[in-house]
Amino acid sequence: MLPLVALVGRPNVGKSTLFNAFTRTRDALVHDEPGVTRDRHYGICRLDEDRPFAICDTGGLSDDEEGLAGATAKQSRAAAEEADLVLFVVDGREGPTVLDQTILAWLRKTGRPFFLVVNKTDGLDEAACIDEFAKFGVKISLPVAAAHQRGVPELLGLILPRLPEDRDAAVLAEDPERVRVAFIGRPNVGKSTLVNRLLGEERMIASDVPGTTRDSIAVDMERDGRKYRLIDTAGLRRRGKVEEAVEKFSVFKTLQSIQSCQVAVVMLDAGEGVTDQDATVLGHVLEAGRALVIAVNKWDGQTSYQREQTLSLISRKLSFCTWAENMTISAKHGTGMRELFRAIHRAHTSATREFSTSEVTKALEVAYASFQPPAVRGHLPKMRYAHPGGSNPPTFIVHGTRLKSLAESYKRYLENFFRKRFKLVGTPIQFIFREGENPFEGKKNPLTEKQVKKRRRLLRHVK
Repeated sequence: MLPLVALVGRPNVGKSTLFNAFTRTRDALVHDEPGVTRDRHYGICRLDEDRPFAICDTGGLSDDEEGLAGATAKQSRAAAEEADLVLFVVDGREGPTVLDQTILAWLRKTGRPFFLVVNKTDGLDEAACIDEFAKFGVKISLPVAAAHQRGVPELLGLILPRLPEDRDAAVLAEDPERVRVAFIGRPNVGKSTLVNRLLGEERMIASDVPGTTRDSIAVDMERDGRKYRLIDTAGLRRRGKVEEAVEKFSVFKTLQSIQSCQVAVVMLDAGEGVTDQDATVLGHVLEAGRALVIAVNKWDGQTSYQREQTLSLISRKLSFCTWAENMTISAKHGTGMRELFRAIHRAHTSATREFSTSEVTKALEVAYASFQPPAVRGHLPKMRYAHPGGSNPPTFIVHGTRLKSLAESYKRYLENFFRKRFKLVGTPIQFIFREGENPFEGKKNPLTEKQVKKRRRLLRHVK
């Protein structure tokens, strides 16, 4: 494992901005509104290539121990207790507060090594800012301006000597065998509860309050000998209901997670069935071309009649993606987890399968011989050969003539034929049709002088 550094402090002191500065990313959601970050968010700092380390962004600690604030504080304390080094981040503009002193007292009780980071010192007298916090009695204090990258190299120089040496840096290599799974859905359908159930710990804050998760949090796990990266995302609401700026950023992060994942698990609420909002979420996944598994959550609370009606509704409303497997689960009680992961693995295998040109062309020939496309203006479209064009989703490039006039019904026939022939489950299929270029298009054949004279002679006899 890599050494771990945790960022701890009260809300809105710039922990997420400092996290982004260390990781050179925009993975952490940053906004002026306090309390944007709620879950633990891990990243890798590679500012020093020889000494990489993991860094954890946490939510702000507050005096309130109830509700979401209490759950956020619990996550922050868990991050500090597992860290090798804690950075206590304070606001240089506001100066010391009573809450800062409370956090400092708790940090000293944990026994974890830490030092003080005075953020937001841009435009201020740095020495004066440090003097303000001298009464805290922290031996090491450093002024930074995370938003402008000022003081970050000096802070890195203080961190590296205090991290343990006997850690394996091999975990930095991106494992191609790790399946990236994103859990997508409306607010309050049980995404965080499901991720916690799969991890076997309260890793995400799960609450009955819709919109609890605001950022996309990625966690690695291993199950049945296979490696996965689970991505818990914020709930997607209808565009007309997204008003707060923070929620807009959350939606953007969720759409980014859809693009970066390999398999998207779209979660539905069994008690509500399929809503127009669910269809919108599915539309984002299909637009990205990602493998898809539909998980119907809260199945344990349904009667036999309700279950029958829910399955009938799903079959009718999701007829546009019949190729996706529907799994019934209960994230709260853990039922259906094995079947869910089997469906995820089948979808990932189908989406990332590699094809040869010969087998794709053979499938095209069989499909064409079994059912020819309808003629357009007396001409029959011809398909000569095909070859693979990529994976996730599987893409096939078909070459021929008059393919622009190919009927949509025939394109659907080809998709269903290829899906059945190659046993592709849980993934969309994309076809790209290319016609051969006409070598004489746009070229003119000018008449010779003899042909011009002949043409003039003939025109004399035209009345």
